[in-house]
Amino acid sequence: MNMYRFGDVEVDFRGAEVTKAGRRVGLTAREFRLLCYLIENREIALSRNRLLDEVWGYDAMPSPRTVDVHVAWLRRKLEPTARQPRYILTVRGLGYRFVG
Repeated sequence: MNMYRFGDVEVDFRGAEVTKAGRRVGLTAREFRLLCYLIENREIALSRNRLLDEVWGYDAMPSPRTVDVHVAWLRRKLEPTARQPRYILTVRGLGYRFVG
């Protein structure tokens, strides 16, 4: 899969570029990796620890709250309304699920 579209967002995996309504969205490398991992595992509830292991790596020592912060940044940049997400959903007590 080279491209993925949800709502007015288009993700170019090969070009490492994201656009929303035709305008380029500036994501950090970590935000882009997190988004890609969520998309690749869409509809699966992913724990914060799994996201830390897969996106940050086993050797990294960030707090699970780091995931929350990065998800909040993605929501601000990609969701129609960040406070009422439609694509990156919270799974209470576990982590997140992508449904785009």
